[in-house]
Amino acid sequence: MDQKKTNLTVAACLLLLIATLAIYSRVRSNPFTAFDDQTYITRNLHVQAGVTWKTVTWALKSTEQSNWHPLTWLSHALDCQIYGLNPVGHHFTSVFIHTLNVLLLFLLLLWVTGRPGRSLLVSALFALHPLNVESVAWIAERKNVLSTLFFLSALGAYGWYAAKPGVKRYLLVAALFALGLAAKPMVITLPFVLLLLDFWPLQRIQGWGPATSAQQGSKNRKQQTENDSLASRSVLPVLPMSRLLLEKLPLLIFSAGSAIITVIAQRSAALRSLSQIPLDERLENAVYSYALYIWKALWPTQLALYYPHPTSTLSVWQLGLAVLFLLGVSAFVWNQRSARPYLIAGWLWYLGTLVPVIGIVQVGDQALADRYAYVPLIGIFVMIVWGIADWADSRAVNFQLRGAVATVILAALSFLTWRQIGYWRSDYDLWTHTLEITKVNYLAEANLAGTLRKLGRAEEALPHYQAAERLNPGQPARHINLAADLAESGNLQDAIAEYEIAAELNIEPRTQSRIYESIAALSAALADYATVRESYKQAWQADPQHGPEMIQALTEDTTTRPTPGGFYSLGYLLELAGKLPEARDAYAQALKLDPGLAEAKQAMDALDRAPK
Repeated sequence: MDQKKTNLTVAACLLLLIATLAIYSRVRSNPFTAFDDQTYITRNLHVQAGVTWKTVTWALKSTEQSNWHPLTWLSHALDCQIYGLNPVGHHFTSVFIHTLNVLLLFLLLLWVTGRPGRSLLVSALFALHPLNVESVAWIAERKNVLSTLFFLSALGAYGWYAAKPGVKRYLLVAALFALGLAAKPMVITLPFVLLLLDFWPLQRIQGWGPATSAQQGSKNRKQQTENDSLASRSVLPVLPMSRLLLEKLPLLIFSAGSAIITVIAQRSAALRSLSQIPLDERLENAVYSYALYIWKALWPTQLALYYPHPTSTLSVWQLGLAVLFLLGVSAFVWNQRSARPYLIAGWLWYLGTLVPVIGIVQVGDQALADRYAYVPLIGIFVMIVWGIADWADSRAVNFQLRGAVATVILAALSFLTWRQIGYWRSDYDLWTHTLEITKVNYLAEANLAGTLRKLGRAEEALPHYQAAERLNPGQPARHINLAADLAESGNLQDAIAEYEIAAELNIEPRTQSRIYESIAALSAALADYATVRESYKQAWQADPQHGPEMIQALTEDTTTRPTPGGFYSLGYLLELAGKLPEARDAYAQALKLDPGLAEAKQAMDALDRAPK
């Protein structure tokens, strides 16, 4: 590369760097969200301990959040070690990694295609597109940008390997792939993507390019390629498809292992069964989502954090249009595979890298997610930029007009991205916006209700809790949240009724114990002491280990706010713990505050009559 090209490359990198950091500078004022950020950082004691040997061993074994991603845990732990719980630092790391991905993508495309202008525009679209905001502005989604960093690095290492195959170079590809899998398993499609690169732009597949022998293939490619691509600069070995498939086999073993670990990690919580979401509904949503992601890429104005799964509500015309679109594009790129190989390479990149998250194996209840498009849309960007550039070349469109059009598009995307980042400035803004976009959304209703309740607006939260339960009945958490809001609003009887429904639904002992504890506390406020005793007894039986915690909580509560009901409840819990003298003292305190509390007198008498 001569000095002029080097200077232009450096200038392009600086331009991408400045643009990306400028747009994402808005995240510096955003807090942690109350959606996954707690479990990943703010309430995760392992992560808050920093990078210690104990944290490393925990990260390697942990499948919390229904994923095995030790490298992601360690990146959060390192942030906590450096920044503590200051969200500014955590946001900076995510933005920094995204910026590295942008620069890597540009340098990779430039290296393998020799097209600086096209590579710059693809990378700018990747840097500034609103669909990528979720991956960057959401701290808990660090795994997406981090895994992509190693994914793109592995692609670069593969280009280095393809120029001169050898064990050491191959091991570097494998190591970077393993690191990507340790950050997020979505990158399991890497072997497939490498095969696409063999087709275009590396042209390594024998019989699929302009020549079938390595020497002649190199000669023809140098004659036919007017750019400074890797294929035109190096004599890349041209190999039969069978040999190239065999070459990917060790990486496919990595993919299979990661898939097995992921299914095991997600089986207990996030993975949905066919009885919950049948296969036909999954296939329908997959087809529709493939088309919808592209629509959102072209018109990114209705973006939300959570899109509910449509189940069986997709209409025939929606599915029909999606099928026709996908078939039409597939037929077109196949027809153009020789003249414009980048079209089929970009299309298969898009289709293939979305497979792990398209919903055939359904994890969670979402239909699709903006963050899932982070890597797949690179293929679409390549198709669009290379396709339009070829058209412009054939029409001899001048550079000034091309530059003006690109500038307008990037400016519009930058505005939309800046606006989208703003929705992450608070949980209230985030869930209000999500609800405005998606309308019928039980998760947004529940989270908005929880946010309003934290803001002390319990009455405003109540209809959202009720809507969440109406839209997704039978979920214990919905009843628990609604009960808590009803209690804060003073509707104690209604709150108890909601807790009782949740108790019947829930089979997890700790949560069930807490539900009965809440029923007991509300019953004490209503002076229904028979229910107090029965509920605390059920709470203790559900999870005996929770018993001492209940005693400690009530001890602290009666110290700061002494009430007859509080001391009576404490006395009964102490009875259950076998601490009879302390129980008698608690009942005595209850009688001291309310001499007419017959239940406390009866409890004391029962203790006095008990065998010593």
